[in-house]
Amino acid sequence: MERSLTNTIHVLRAERKWSQKELADRLGVSRQTIVSLEANRYNPSLMLAFRIAEEFGKNIHEVFQYGDDQGSD
Repeated sequence: MERSLTNTIHVLRAERKWSQKELADRLGVSRQTIVSLEANRYNPSLMLAFRIAEEFGKNIHEVFQYGDDQGSD
């Protein structure tokens, strides 16, 4: 069973009207990192995941979801 990491970064960023560049600057990463995270093409380090959640004032589980691609059995 294939498991994947998904996130709500795009939604949280849009709610705050932050650009990808603004979020990247707040986190000290490149805009391309944010693009890749939002497209679920890049899994962040644990440190970066916690920093992202903290930046949004959320629990890490509210930003990142870990589950299987096939649905639950």
